[in-house]
Amino acid sequence: MRRSRLLLPTLKETPAEAEIVSHRLMLRAGMVRQASAGIYNWLPLGYRVLRKVEQIVREEQDATGAQEMLMPTIQSADLWRESGRYDDYGKEMLRIQDRHERDLLYGPTNEEQITDIFRKSVMSYRELPKLLYHIQWKFRDEVRPRFGVMRGREFLMKDAYSFDTDFDGAKRAYNKMFVSYLRIFARMGLRAIPMEAETGPIGGNLSHEFIILADTGESEVFCHRDYIEHDVLSHAVDYEADLEPIVGFWTEKYARTDEKHDPAAFAAEVPADKQVSRRGIEVGHIFYFGTKYSAPMGATVSTADGQSVPVHMGSYGVGVSRLPAAIIEASHDEAGIIWPDAVAPYTVGLINLKTGDAACDTACEDLYNRLNSNGFDTLYDDREERAGAKFADMDLIGLPWQVIVGPRGLANGQVELKRRATGERHEVAMADVPARIAAHV
Repeated sequence: MRRSRLLLPTLKETPAEAEIVSHRLMLRAGMVRQASAGIYNWLPLGYRVLRKVEQIVREEQDATGAQEMLMPTIQSADLWRESGRYDDYGKEMLRIQDRHERDLLYGPTNEEQITDIFRKSVMSYRELPKLLYHIQWKFRDEVRPRFGVMRGREFLMKDAYSFDTDFDGAKRAYNKMFVSYLRIFARMGLRAIPMEAETGPIGGNLSHEFIILADTGESEVFCHRDYIEHDVLSHAVDYEADLEPIVGFWTEKYARTDEKHDPAAFAAEVPADKQVSRRGIEVGHIFYFGTKYSAPMGATVSTADGQSVPVHMGSYGVGVSRLPAAIIEASHDEAGIIWPDAVAPYTVGLINLKTGDAACDTACEDLYNRLNSNGFDTLYDDREERAGAKFADMDLIGLPWQVIVGPRGLANGQVELKRRATGERHEVAMADVPARIAAHV
């Protein structure tokens, strides 16, 4: 993409309403713009990040054997009355009526909807287990939406739901999602730690939040340092094998949110040099809630001996639209965003220091075509703008690599290659640029 054609309204100054780093940088980098309180337009740069985050989530969910589907944003209130949650959920639920005065709602979550689908589709234990998921926009009418997309009213979620005949089967599904979540966040360059958590309005009695550490986090977390240093992606995962050893590793040591924190246990169980007390941001939450929804809604299957039993269910959520903000909170500096390679909107930012100069223009066109043909999404800053402004914009939007083309370097057949995360710069022969980048991706 050529910068001169891209809708990228960057800002030099920080808008007054932006309270945290990610909100400031997403506005300044032209990723989002507010449509109304807690509701945002995702502009092209931000939407590219959102789609890459979504794709990682999808790939790792598919690897577990989960099947993707799509449920509507508007749900029938009658389903929620069956489960008993329609009146209990509170004012966060947006309740509406259609022209026939039928009660509807804009779904804040999908337990009732998926349970209705299941009860109409599956009758026998022979058809279990089932793991289903979708990625869909949701709405919760927060009293005070704040922090940009970190706590908005409209948000994109991945919801997965498991169906099993008994607790043992449900626990196997829970473990699959547990491990899948570890991999999802690790692939995005995040170190997410599963922590015991409250179940909240979803219900249930087994629950873990996945927390990334960030100084601007919304809550305080306490954990063993081994979890921060562990490389999640160092081993492949067989989701048909027993995953209990992996889950056991992540649950045997202390890791709790402030809601569950026990100072005495923390001091007794974790050596002083291994104690970590930081702020954290929730990016995912998994629940087992047994027959909480299946029993009242009649989601049953026939067993081998002819009995009819309610299925055991679990729910597994990832805040897809929250993740770009969470990544920024964990990965930025004074100049702007530092995108991990896997979620960057473009891999390379190509900077023409002297647009209009024949040699620079020719070299940039050649590099632009070669980088793209080698599979590197490239943003070419071809504007007639000051070099300083181009550098500032590229640092602000945080692409992993910058290729800087100027008359002085070209005289020697070289360009400058900059790694955004470290600031390292190297003079590189033009022909070697794609290979140098490929060696680090």
